[in-house]
Amino acid sequence: MYTTSDFKRGLRIEIDGQPYSIIEFEHHKPGKGASIVRTKLRNLVTGQVVSPTFRSGDKVGRPDVEDKDGQFLFSSGETFTFMDPQSYEQYEIHGDMLGDQAKFLVDGMHVSILFYQGKAVSVELPNSVVLQIVETEPAVKGDTATNATKKAKLSTGHFVHVPLFMKEGEMVKVDTRSGEYIERA
Repeated sequence: MYTTSDFKRGLRIEIDGQPYSIIEFEHHKPGKGASIVRTKLRNLVTGQVVSPTFRSGDKVGRPDVEDKDGQFLFSSGETFTFMDPQSYEQYEIHGDMLGDQAKFLVDGMHVSILFYQGKAVSVELPNSVVLQIVETEPAVKGDTATNATKKAKLSTGHFVHVPLFMKEGEMVKVDTRSGEYIERA
């Protein structure tokens, strides 16, 4: 069991039988009465964000979660298949559980797989990934305004804004958390 004094960012807790990760928390002491802790939590199974408030000293459970290294193999419709590189065991995760992360999965990519009660529920990607531009408009001479960008389609189907000088076939580094262009690769 954890108490509110144990709270920190990234701590995984269990409330009402559901695993959560703490995104933000704030201890608040009102003028009179006991102090409270305001939190922002992400459900590890559904990805939903909630904002419960706890009284100082409240207890929450420890979830049965485990992280394992994994490798992305392939997708079939809305099902994504990952493999444990040590045991070669395969795990399937539905696309709804991955959300926008599915746009950045590349064959052979190494990821961290989160297991809840022995079942694979979500994946943590590296902070950035290198993808190829498959479709973009050609640059027009004279289009050199400061920080000018154009839309580009990447090999995974994700669209990103890139600088005007980028061409089809070039590789770019993309932030998997925000989905934005970082630099030319």
